[in-house]
Amino acid sequence: MNFFKDRVDAGKRLANALRNIVGKGAIVLAIPRGGVVVGFEVAHSLGLPLDVIIPRKIGAPDNPELAIGAMTEDGTILLDESLVSYLGVPEGYVKGESNRQKLEIERRLKLYRGDVPYPTLRNRDVIIVDDGIATGSTMKAALASTRKRGAKSVIVAIPVGPSSTIQQLEKEADHVVCLYMPELFQAIGQFYEDFAQTTDEEVIRLLRLSGQKKDSNAS
Repeated sequence: MNFFKDRVDAGKRLANALRNIVGKGAIVLAIPRGGVVVGFEVAHSLGLPLDVIIPRKIGAPDNPELAIGAMTEDGTILLDESLVSYLGVPEGYVKGESNRQKLEIERRLKLYRGDVPYPTLRNRDVIIVDDGIATGSTMKAALASTRKRGAKSVIVAIPVGPSSTIQQLEKEADHVVCLYMPELFQAIGQFYEDFAQTTDEEVIRLLRLSGQKKDSNAS
């Protein structure tokens, strides 16, 4: 049984759950691509600015879907050291894959944001939004990056995720809002009636529609 109709539905429900938690002056940072659709609804409903944060998964050799870590645009890299050791992943592979993901992050930042100044996060309440999480590797990297940028507090807001991952994130975030924590979790898409891939064009459209350029705290 699907829990959400689509990402728009998930975003509206998430906004309602956040309404009494988030104060003025906060900013929503969405993880592309699908997280931007959810984040747009959250930002619009709560009257907050929307921007993106772009963590990228570092996949295992011969199994790119298996995350051995993640990194963000400021160079923050988080590795699952026990998994790296267990799989015997060479240091050279990690360095090469990290460089490849950094180039992809830079490409997406330019594509989505153009020359718009990045908003300052120092002393701000930040809400990091995605359309769901599985292992949480990219969310953990986003959290670390946001902390490094001086955020006053960080809220993780997601529609769905496994309870084990949520418990891990609760140790690192100031608050975690997750609408649905199913006992059986295989993939994020199984909890959506419509989980069609979000395009780059849709991400750009929503960021422009949100008035990204009007954030008064842009640096």
